[in-house]
Amino acid sequence: MRRGEEFKAAIKGGKRAGRPTLVVHLTISGEGTPLVGFVVSRAVGGAAVRNKVKRRLRHLMRDRLDRLPRGSLLVVRANPPAATARCEQLAAELDLALDRLLRRRESSMDGQR
Repeated sequence: MRRGEEFKAAIKGGKRAGRPTLVVHLTISGEGTPLVGFVVSRAVGGAAVRNKVKRRLRHLMRDRLDRLPRGSLLVVRANPPAATARCEQLAAELDLALDRLLRRRESSMDGQR
């Protein structure tokens, strides 16, 4: 994900699940392939730290893309504790946040049927 409109759609129009190291925003729009974007602000650390966090998050999301429904716009926003978190902790918190969002989506879809 690279366009500001896509980030805005996911953050403003989607569901959110937060953990201490990250916040995940998800919305479904259309039927295309899932798009994922990352937000790592200066509050996380300097440029080298921010890039390291982004690389870790990209690597972790690569294995989890198949869990996202078609047309997903997902934004992963790193919180300052992500700078010192171990990769295993980031993975666990990313899984918890994604599970929470996908369960919420499934339960809201059940109500619409």
